[in-house]
Amino acid sequence: MSKQSAGILLYRFTNKILEVLLVHPGGPFFAKKDLGAWSIPKGELQQGEEPVAAARREFFEETGGKIAGELQPLTQVQQKNGKVVFAWAVEGDFDVATLVSNNFTIEWPPKSGATREYPEIDSAAWFSAETARQKINPAQIPFIDELVSRLGIAR
Repeated sequence: MSKQSAGILLYRFTNKILEVLLVHPGGPFFAKKDLGAWSIPKGELQQGEEPVAAARREFFEETGGKIAGELQPLTQVQQKNGKVVFAWAVEGDFDVATLVSNNFTIEWPPKSGATREYPEIDSAAWFSAETARQKINPAQIPFIDELVSRLGIAR
């Protein structure tokens, strides 16, 4: 069975412009990557965990923020690595200056025997839907497109 992740596509309107919240993965692999590297806040489901519960948990673990409001399910996608991603859209706000992410440990540099700790998410930002489509992992673009369509926003 392929790995599964769940996440939240948080959105808001600023001066009548749709904006979505994306996060940038931390660690040395993504340090210099921008276009196509961002993601919705998401993470892997734990054994027996419902996807919607995982989405809420992961949003908190990756941002320090809590989600209020009714979650609207989006059509799941499959990323290039085979991972299936479930997502929910919800209107809300998040102050990116308050970002607090959990950490992970990896051997770095590779084969050095040394381990280092990095934040899972090193930054969060609000982007227009158009800009977000360039920044986000290409497999997750359908989440943005579906949200734009549901909100009746012309592209």
